[in-house]
Amino acid sequence: MKAIVAGMYIGIAGLVYLSVDNHIIGAFLFSFGLLVIVNRGYYLYTGKIGYLLPYSKGYFVVILKTLLGNMIGIAVVAYLFRLTGISAVVTAGSDLFALKIDHAWYETLALAIFCGMMMYIAVDSYKNVKQELAKVMILVFAVMVFILSKFEHSIANMLYFFLSDTLSIKGVLYILIMIVGNAIGAIILNLIETKLAKNTLE
Repeated sequence: MKAIVAGMYIGIAGLVYLSVDNHIIGAFLFSFGLLVIVNRGYYLYTGKIGYLLPYSKGYFVVILKTLLGNMIGIAVVAYLFRLTGISAVVTAGSDLFALKIDHAWYETLALAIFCGMMMYIAVDSYKNVKQELAKVMILVFAVMVFILSKFEHSIANMLYFFLSDTLSIKGVLYILIMIVGNAIGAIILNLIETKLAKNTLE
């Protein structure tokens, strides 16, 4: 349930982004979704995957449940919104996803890795930075950076995927590439920071 609700909040944030003409304002408003998730303790794949190593079977199951729940939440939001008849936003989401799968697969993978790093920075900083304003600003700016830089967020992109009129095999494959890329970026950054922290203590 925590994963489904997280997916719904990311879906709502994505709809807001699609609804405004100014991309900077849209990116800023998108951060609302992640702020709610981290404050309420909901489960978002891109916020959880960075902590996968050292490997634990129990945590891996949590990751799979989180991914499935996020997808369900996003799908609910997308299909409910399609019922509103606000075709401009639906079309914008569909067009955006079409552009995303027009990249070569390795380009998408690289963009997803960068996004995974930004999401790890956002979530981990919110957990560990003591100053309240600083942790919020880091989270908001990390979200804005990944959106304005066109990095690929696997969960947010599911919204655009479900808003599309055609659910293609290529679209599914690209979502999987984004899922893997987000994991690589977040896990690598976590491993680096863990190593640095260990060396500092030594």
